[in-house]
Amino acid sequence: MSTHLKRWLTALLAVPVLLLLIIFGSEVLFALFIAAIIAAAMMEYNFMVFGAGRPAEKSVTIIIALLVAAAAWSGGTSLVLATVALSLLGLFSLSLLRDEEEPGTHLKRVMGGIFGILYIAVMMSFFILIRCGGDGRTWVFFLIVMAFSTDVPAFYAGRTWGRRKLLPSVSAGKTVEGSLGGTAGCVAACTIYSVLFLPDLWLGHAVVMGFMGSILGQLGDLSESALKRASNIKDSGFLFPGHGGILDRLDSFLFMAPFLYYYKEYIISL
Repeated sequence: MSTHLKRWLTALLAVPVLLLLIIFGSEVLFALFIAAIIAAAMMEYNFMVFGAGRPAEKSVTIIIALLVAAAAWSGGTSLVLATVALSLLGLFSLSLLRDEEEPGTHLKRVMGGIFGILYIAVMMSFFILIRCGGDGRTWVFFLIVMAFSTDVPAFYAGRTWGRRKLLPSVSAGKTVEGSLGGTAGCVAACTIYSVLFLPDLWLGHAVVMGFMGSILGQLGDLSESALKRASNIKDSGFLFPGHGGILDRLDSFLFMAPFLYYYKEYIISL
């Protein structure tokens, strides 16, 4: 079976489950789902950064990541910040108490753990913050539309017209034409979605969110590709046939979700 066909079959199985969860699931159930996604993504990240060993660091970072998700659900951005700040104490303390053969190794471990918590747990916690806000379900769907309407058009535009490499040192398959196709697709889809489901939203906001969201999503994709390249792996995991691991599916969301949350809370509300 081709990788392309595997991608579509995986999407056809996963998307209905996600839709049902968002439509019929409570805020608590949705938060638990995102927490599970965060934990799985942290496992993939920990393997890339720490390798097969370092069970203490891996366990602590996953626990902190779950606490960040819980903070997003129960206390919003203020509690998320407090959780991250206090987690620094725990990570530094744990690392300093462990013997290392090379001086400064503990600092590298701490930096790796902190980056994973910020990159995955904090960024994904914005999914929970969006869901718990006003019209939460509608805006979560907006975020999903933003991601898929960038990914799919970019893939087919790049496959059909792609000639110029976008950033070959990071991702050999990305093209300028694919990027432009993804941006155009995202702007169009966000505009249509806002007309259908957010009739009170000024269309200019939908255009700006589609344009900026697509660019940020593609930057998220490239950033995750750079992380994999630095770790010398092709896929972050193998959970989704044809798609790779959890991080391979989250990469664009990690950059889109914070943008959408803050744009909704501080720009649209002006």
